[in-house]
Amino acid sequence: MRRNIVHVGSGHLTYEIREIVGVAQELQEMGVEIIWENIGDPIQKGEILPDWIKDIITDLVAEDKTYGYVETQGVTETREFLAKQVNIRGGYQITKDDILFFNGLGDAVAKIFGFLKREARVIGPSPAYSTHSSAEAAHSGYDHLTYDLDPDKNWMPDLEDLENKVKYNDSIAGLLLINPDNPTGAVYPRPLLEKMMDIARRYRIFVICDEIYAHIVYNNAKTVHLSEVIGDVPGMALRGISKEYPWPGSRCGWIEVFNQDKEPLFKNYIKTIKDAKMLEVCSTSLPQYSIPLIMGDPRYKDHLSRRESVFEQRCNEAYEIFSKVEGIHVTRPQGAFYMSILFKDGVLNDKQRLVIADNDIKNFVEEKVKGVETDKRFVYYLLGATGICVVPLTGFCCNRKGFRVTFLETDDNKRKYTWETIAENIKAYITSA
Repeated sequence: MRRNIVHVGSGHLTYEIREIVGVAQELQEMGVEIIWENIGDPIQKGEILPDWIKDIITDLVAEDKTYGYVETQGVTETREFLAKQVNIRGGYQITKDDILFFNGLGDAVAKIFGFLKREARVIGPSPAYSTHSSAEAAHSGYDHLTYDLDPDKNWMPDLEDLENKVKYNDSIAGLLLINPDNPTGAVYPRPLLEKMMDIARRYRIFVICDEIYAHIVYNNAKTVHLSEVIGDVPGMALRGISKEYPWPGSRCGWIEVFNQDKEPLFKNYIKTIKDAKMLEVCSTSLPQYSIPLIMGDPRYKDHLSRRESVFEQRCNEAYEIFSKVEGIHVTRPQGAFYMSILFKDGVLNDKQRLVIADNDIKNFVEEKVKGVETDKRFVYYLLGATGICVVPLTGFCCNRKGFRVTFLETDDNKRKYTWETIAENIKAYITSA
């Protein structure tokens, strides 16, 4: 072509959580039975919504209004309901006009970073969730900027590292945090969140807080929503129903905007995001109508509590298995439904391998591991030897070596088998060379 039509950030659009699926599918075609531990879809792993939630959605399907367009920002009564929920907590008070719906948080993230000035950077955690890190890197055309999460301190943010990077890089205009965190399962206590807001306030940057797992907190952890600590700092919380009902196929998420009246530039930025949404007309109608009916139902609180108990039990079960394995570092998660398993420094090398009986599968894996990170090498060998598909930690914009598992499998025997098999293969892999 006479002109280069490829976006400068195209090479940064990576998503290891999905990319490894292609490798697993090839192995599946070769006869390997795959156990999918790579993606956070509760429905795929066997969770069933309560009948009362299904009944509400079924009744909505019968209503003609759910087939039409809605307001660009979202259904009015739904935004009013959500604003009320925010305001009940105390802290920053919002109105329906501070809420904007998207077709899932992936859509929101694309617009949040896509309409940010290219020279304005957002610093995020490492390990990072790929949707955020890839979108931020793609918008700028450079590698994603990160601050460290410390595995020796329950994966809490290294505030000294964060402040130094913000202080000495004036291109940083925003701070991203994920609470509870994916992929580590860390939950940030209020005092830490207040210190992060203090950094944002002093250096006049805005805050993005992904709160998609806000109602999946356990193991005695305590946290608060962004609205409760943000004070006068411009920012936004990202929320949704995909992990909470759960209804990931609904593609329904929203942002709650704080202090857009305090900074003219931030207000104009939010207006740009709204205008971009207007070009699409609106987000999907049906799931929006369901929110006040389901979240406002007296049974919803018990539904959330039950799920927290389930994930706490599975989390502790996984911790008991992996904490006994030498050569790895494991932190007990307190939220979401993920655990990051870290290989200790110097444990991995490019000579280790797992026994794979089938020569075709062995040759396939050994071709794939050429030149890859050492944790990805382990992940490919594990996939070929056992069919278990996990995500390497280096796929989360991270230099630390490890992998992520989920707590989503509903079959108790299969779940325990999966974790015990991974543990056994870690031992075998480490001692193989």
